[in-house]
Amino acid sequence: MHIHIENLTFKVIIGLLDSERTTPQKVMVDMNAFYTYNDSEHFIDYANITYLIEKNLLTSRYKLLEEALLGVMTLICSTYPAIKTLFLKISKPDILPNCNVAVSHSWDFS
Repeated sequence: MHIHIENLTFKVIIGLLDSERTTPQKVMVDMNAFYTYNDSEHFIDYANITYLIEKNLLTSRYKLLEEALLGVMTLICSTYPAIKTLFLKISKPDILPNCNVAVSHSWDFS
């Protein structure tokens, strides 16, 4: 099974600039995860994953998107070890006036 979370949007403190350290800015998170589904007692709770992502990014106040990706990946995979592959993307749609910037990465744990 694949779980897709797209455009999870909220405001956080993330970035290197002085203004980014004091003023929350909008981020968008996309996630795709693959796992083997065996029965209804062992499933990946997508609502809980969105909660974990948002809570981690709100409380950690990362300076780099790369650090944020690694932190979120570690949290998701430690909570849901059944995940075989994971793709994460964090976008900052308002940081530049004429584009959306993002960092993404894929992991294969199989």
